[in-house]
Amino acid sequence: MAFTLTIVGFVIALFAIVMIHELGHYLMARAFGFRVLEYFLGFGPKLWSFRRGEIEYGVKAIPAGGYVKIAGMNPYQNDVPPGDEPRAYGAKPRWQRALVILAGPISHFIVGGLILAVVLGVWGRPTGPWRIDEVAQRVNGGASPAAAAGLRPGDLIVSIAGIPTTDGRSINDVLSEHVGSPVEVVVERDGTTHTFTIVPVSDVVNGQQRGRLGVVITAIGTERVSVPIAVLQGFGDVGSIVGQSVIQVGHVFGPQGIGRLYDVLFGGAQRNGSDPTTVVGISRQIGTSGQQGNWAYALSQFAVVVIFIGLINLLPLPPFDGGHLAVLVIEKFRGRSVDMKKLVPVAAVVLGLLVILTVSTLYLDIVKPLPTSP
Repeated sequence: MAFTLTIVGFVIALFAIVMIHELGHYLMARAFGFRVLEYFLGFGPKLWSFRRGEIEYGVKAIPAGGYVKIAGMNPYQNDVPPGDEPRAYGAKPRWQRALVILAGPISHFIVGGLILAVVLGVWGRPTGPWRIDEVAQRVNGGASPAAAAGLRPGDLIVSIAGIPTTDGRSINDVLSEHVGSPVEVVVERDGTTHTFTIVPVSDVVNGQQRGRLGVVITAIGTERVSVPIAVLQGFGDVGSIVGQSVIQVGHVFGPQGIGRLYDVLFGGAQRNGSDPTTVVGISRQIGTSGQQGNWAYALSQFAVVVIFIGLINLLPLPPFDGGHLAVLVIEKFRGRSVDMKKLVPVAAVVLGLLVILTVSTLYLDIVKPLPTSP
């Protein structure tokens, strides 16, 4: 039940993030006097709406996002009401248009930072190692790597493959990436530091494949901080996540990432924690965290998703917000407007590639789920 409720909460929260994104556009457009026509959740046929002042608000049938419609922004629609020409998108200064576009993606970084601040303020940040509560004797029908290496209950795991145990997310990934390959595990035992070479094995947990050492652990040592410090550290973590996400975007859309997707789809390669995923894969991982009562991890993962979506929206390609910003930059240097109709084929190609990538990854999320937490 907790697994299902967590997934439902995650999906609802994603819709809320979409509307917050659009709210950023909306509020900035209203602040500069743009003529806003519509503010809707969803696309396609209209299910319900109402009008307040000059703006129509409502819900449409396809729950795949949301939008704010600004007069004059669509090159194929003559939707500027008579007398509102000075308030149309193209009539406003470029710096105002840029701020209206930026307000959407920036909202993701603000929301992500606030979520991370809540996690730090309520649960705190892990500051200590993992205590081994139990060492399994067998994993997936074979000998337990931890037992074979000589790990014992009460040992404190300090790092795995050079990654401190305070960074559990990265350790989850590295264990899955090193199935069948040795990793160094640094352990404290009776005040003495020992280094073990252990080979993670693959196992299925909650229907998902992942790398395991064969231990049951408890993270010990957390530090709660004051609200101001939590906010500062939360937004500091946003910068780190953005840096990691930039690398991930380059990995996913670069030749290596495309080749990796092909190998997993057609070459029989197994997925690992660094592979791209869709809402299906993310919701399964967050649902597992909720089922285990690890709400700090679930919320942190949701914050990562929110920040990543904001970063994707800043890609300098149409139809992303970053594409609109790129057009404004080009117009600034050219000294004249860009014909947006000429960019429609580019947007169609980008959308087509995005659809192919999404459908392929969705298929993998169903037949080859990503590994969950270790």
